[in-house]
Amino acid sequence: MQAMELRKLAELEERHWWYRERRAIVARELRRFPACGRVLDIGAAFGGNVLAMQAMGWNATAVDCSPTAAKVCRRRGISVVRADARDLPVEPGFIDFVVAFDLLDYIEEDHLVMQEIARVLRPGGGAALIAVSCDRALWFGRDETLGRVRRYSRASLLDIAEKAGLVVDRLWSWNVLPRPVVALRPRISRTPPGRGPNPPPRPLNAALSAIIAAERFLPVRSLPGASLIMRVHRE
Repeated sequence: MQAMELRKLAELEERHWWYRERRAIVARELRRFPACGRVLDIGAAFGGNVLAMQAMGWNATAVDCSPTAAKVCRRRGISVVRADARDLPVEPGFIDFVVAFDLLDYIEEDHLVMQEIARVLRPGGGAALIAVSCDRALWFGRDETLGRVRRYSRASLLDIAEKAGLVVDRLWSWNVLPRPVVALRPRISRTPPGRGPNPPPRPLNAALSAIIAAERFLPVRSLPGASLIMRVHRE
């Protein structure tokens, strides 16, 4: 991958409303810890979350099965491990915090991934932040094109976490305010709202940034959204 492509990728993750707000969510959760520790970002793709966590002082490592993702991470100076999320090369109880965004909905054996998350977390304080796509009503052909195998309900996400022995601290909806656009856009276009390979136009990106950031303050987390976010811990 050429330097110009890497710069374009870095700009995408830096500017894009979707990635920026996810980094803000991760940062808020990490501030709950009394001290920095070890983090795994499973399904890290090109490492934007890892760079942000490292900047906060955390010992963060990217995990991804894609050789391209691993190559990009290394070029960006990110510690990365190529591995299958169903079989992590990590000692039991070694990790303080796990991030797994947009991962479980792409893996048939999602219960195995959840079991691995539980296994690597430090007992008595280790926690994980998991985000998935939700609501079968939002299933369109593009889901299959992307390789997604399911969209979750609250009940189904809770079920696999609890069966893995994890304690659910919080479960909330995300992408609530943009949900009408998410529901409409696949019917009229193959590209979801502002989530193409390039950053959306600046006015649209700014508008979507403001909309998604408003969810931090509005009482919408129990309403239907396009995503679910769950924080769990290991006792």
